[in-house]
Amino acid sequence: MQLITVGTVAFDRIETPFGVAEKTVGGAATYISLAASVFLDKMGLVSVVGDDFPQEVMKEMRERGVDLAGLEVLKGKESFFWAGRYHYDMNTRDTLETRLNVLLDLDPNLPEEYRQAPYVMLGNLDPGVQEKVLDQMNDRPALVVMDTMNFWMDSAMPKLKEVIARVDVLTINDAEARQLSGEHSLVKAAAKILAMGPKYLVVKKGEHGALLFNNDRIFFAPALPLEEVVDPTGAGDTFAGGFIGYLARTKDHSFENMKRAIIVGSALASFTCEKFGIERLLEVSREDIDARIQQFIELVDFDIELVKA
Repeated sequence: MQLITVGTVAFDRIETPFGVAEKTVGGAATYISLAASVFLDKMGLVSVVGDDFPQEVMKEMRERGVDLAGLEVLKGKESFFWAGRYHYDMNTRDTLETRLNVLLDLDPNLPEEYRQAPYVMLGNLDPGVQEKVLDQMNDRPALVVMDTMNFWMDSAMPKLKEVIARVDVLTINDAEARQLSGEHSLVKAAAKILAMGPKYLVVKKGEHGALLFNNDRIFFAPALPLEEVVDPTGAGDTFAGGFIGYLARTKDHSFENMKRAIIVGSALASFTCEKFGIERLLEVSREDIDARIQQFIELVDFDIELVKA
């Protein structure tokens, strides 16, 4: 088992200025696993669903190397459901409905094979659940990446900081970085967050790209300008999946390779935005991904000759 991911597997109802998707498959662990499967042959997924979750989607995930021994199916219950509406600029959204359903029963019990995985992705969940996963690992994983959100900062800050101290990479957005650190400047915020334990901090800025912090080193990657954004739901999770999938494939945790992983994750996230839900991820080819990564390279690569005084 190369990687295990803990997170939500869910249904979403999404409204954007360009359409509505009724009960499309979503969830952080779904996006992360599908993105990571581009680079990995076998990974495990830890989550819970109801018996309403489509078997064809499970079959598709298995065919892509996603082992579902850690996905508990609760009979007679409904899967986690979220509904949201995006504003015209697609940077802000309103949550219309959240039904936790089976998520209230998520109490991960890792299969033995999962406990030996060298790479762990902690998707956005209750930090107590994230901690339970780390406690069940046989050895310290080679790399642990964690995602979280402002809700847990509001409701479970002490436990959240305990888990943050145990991970190698934290991925959050700019508002969350400011809230977690109490600093407005992202540079100052990063210094405070890195002092909490992680070696790296990734600050996701949506259509404005992503920042990577490590000690006194900073890297910025822009987002690829897209002609049309249909649905940004899951883009951040797709980014995380591409990011950790690439690192698990290369087994290189240096700052330089983290920079490459940022570009890879950004490229995959850009595909997610092109259609509703996981639809685009299911149809994209490795050739498409390589071409998109090359677009990023061309976007950020330039030479400049300094003018002498």
